[in-house]
Amino acid sequence: MSHQLSRRRFVLGLGAAGAGHLLSRAVAEAAAPDPLLAGRPLVRYPQKTDLILLTSRPPQLETPMTYFDRAITPNEAFFVRYHLFPIPTRVSLDEWRLRVGGHVDRALELSMEDLKTKFRPVALTAVCQCSGNSRGRFSPRVLGGQWGDGAMGNAEWVGARLRDVLEAAGVRQGAVDVTFNGLDAPALPSVPDFVKSLPVARVMDWPDVLIAYRMNGQPLPMLNGFPARLVVPGWYATYWVKNLSDITVTDQPFEKFWMKPAYRIPDNPCGCVEPGTTPARTVPISRMTTRSFIASPASGSRVGAGAPTTLKGIAFDGEYGIRAVEISDDGGRTWRATDLGADLGRYSFREWSARWTPRQRGPHTIMVRAFNSIGESQGLEPLWNPAGYLRNVVEHIDLEVG
Repeated sequence: MSHQLSRRRFVLGLGAAGAGHLLSRAVAEAAAPDPLLAGRPLVRYPQKTDLILLTSRPPQLETPMTYFDRAITPNEAFFVRYHLFPIPTRVSLDEWRLRVGGHVDRALELSMEDLKTKFRPVALTAVCQCSGNSRGRFSPRVLGGQWGDGAMGNAEWVGARLRDVLEAAGVRQGAVDVTFNGLDAPALPSVPDFVKSLPVARVMDWPDVLIAYRMNGQPLPMLNGFPARLVVPGWYATYWVKNLSDITVTDQPFEKFWMKPAYRIPDNPCGCVEPGTTPARTVPISRMTTRSFIASPASGSRVGAGAPTTLKGIAFDGEYGIRAVEISDDGGRTWRATDLGADLGRYSFREWSARWTPRQRGPHTIMVRAFNSIGESQGLEPLWNPAGYLRNVVEHIDLEVG
């Protein structure tokens, strides 16, 4: 269906959302307790269900928290984040080719059939999370898209190993970086094209980086990168270039706009500075921090006193996997373990659940924290940096018991 989607239908869908036409209800009605999301419309783009609209040009669509009570995020509910507008709305597989060139022995032009038949397919379950996920919760506020917590998703990706494709091209001695460009292009020459890079040495030693063409058993949705996208598991989605068209090996460091000055964090162990200050040195953002969320019941819900309530959510980190998730109902003074769901791999969401029975009526706050396999967790106080990245504070929901 992805490559059959007509341009007219797609553009009409973009236009409807951009004009502010609601295709369902306002988020304020579904999630009133969250002031950050209150009033933002739920909109429906092609191949998508109701998502929270942040911007329409370029499209930035957030997944409602109700989808994070499970490990796998449905394709139609997966968040969308583009940097440039206009965006590709249709791709013909008969015409599409993935070009591989630069500092290589053999330039390649690969069709989708080439990707599927000339390279061994690999399946990997991994979280894709925007670097700015939860930026809207930073205090003091920072510039950039004011995301809530839903700029993330988890899927099973199938594709060819990037390393295998580069080996087929023959990376030459002296190669430094490999760059990735997609079909989205700037409307004006003054706008920098969205091109990202990874170190060649890192990629050749990292078999989990994929050129993915399937997502949860289906072709990628157009808005999530059809016909192919980069999957860089454990790292933030800025590297997961969508609608991939060009891979270029360079013999010099690649430091154009989207690598420098964009998408950089303070060069220290926490990636943080004192609120309101500027870091002395920065480095490109890379591995994701440890995070956990309560997705059900929704914050602001009413539950019965003395009645067992099932709490559900997900936890994840960059590359080590989640070994424990704990909850607290007394402000973090005491914590108790939750039950973990199936382990789908070190890059995946890990489901968790717990039974909680409130004894007293009135407001209650439930907190959640996760630990990965090397002991990294979440702090009670949020860290800060001027780009609004790396949030991993202990999250909570508020419930009314009555």
